[in-house]
Amino acid sequence: MKKFVVFVALFFINIMLFSQESDKKKSTATSNVSIIEKEFIITGLNNIYHKIWVYLPPNYETSSRKYPVIYMHDAKNLFDAKTSYIGEWEVDESLNHLFNKTNKGFIIVGVENGGAERINEYTPWRNEKYGGGKGAVYIDFIVNTLKPYIDANYRTKPQQKFTGLIGSSLGGLISYYGGLKYPDTFGKIGAMSTSFWFSDEVINFTNENGNLKNTELFLLVGGKEGDEMTDGTKNISKLLIEKGFKSKNLKTKINPEGEHNEAFWRSEFLEIVQWLYNIK
Repeated sequence: MKKFVVFVALFFINIMLFSQESDKKKSTATSNVSIIEKEFIITGLNNIYHKIWVYLPPNYETSSRKYPVIYMHDAKNLFDAKTSYIGEWEVDESLNHLFNKTNKGFIIVGVENGGAERINEYTPWRNEKYGGGKGAVYIDFIVNTLKPYIDANYRTKPQQKFTGLIGSSLGGLISYYGGLKYPDTFGKIGAMSTSFWFSDEVINFTNENGNLKNTELFLLVGGKEGDEMTDGTKNISKLLIEKGFKSKNLKTKINPEGEHNEAFWRSEFLEIVQWLYNIK
């Protein structure tokens, strides 16, 4: 938990520094990334407008194909060094490379977090020290508002088996929660460096919702993130199997050199996508 506290502190420090330095940065987003014109207020969460970023496959405009959709969090960190606080994931470059190599394309929908409201958005339960606890509202927004909008305006494969949810840290926690809460909506879950320690309620939640047959889940944690993080991931992985989660649908990876940062998640992102969608 100590490493998480440090990360949170650095997160907000970098937000302040980012506002001073952003004008000096050049955009690194590829041409197939855009921010949609419509901005969303998440009813019941806060009064902050949330911008939505969309990555489209390189051949989207020249084909009539439909594509799987992966919903992700912390959109400012996914595609563009100009908007990222602590480095970008290079999701667009990675998926462009994957498309060129395999002809497999994806639509990525990135939701910007609410800044100071991020903890509220990404935590389904309250923590006595850090607060939070409105994650259910955020996930309901993705399922009931954002996904229908994306499916209506883009050529998607809307079925569960094509729909993913990927995030890191608290974003990993809300991805895990969303995948188990809505197994008929999300079939592919990537939970990276997940903050399972945030609330013991995750154990009860897993006991009640972990017996899934058609959901594929990739749990990732870094060996240098601390025992609390690694043990939390191991314990949840074990509990899922005990509750009846299919072992062939669950991959748990501990990278001994992994740290709690964007560089680690960037380096692992493509492997997670390829495993979830069975791309060799």
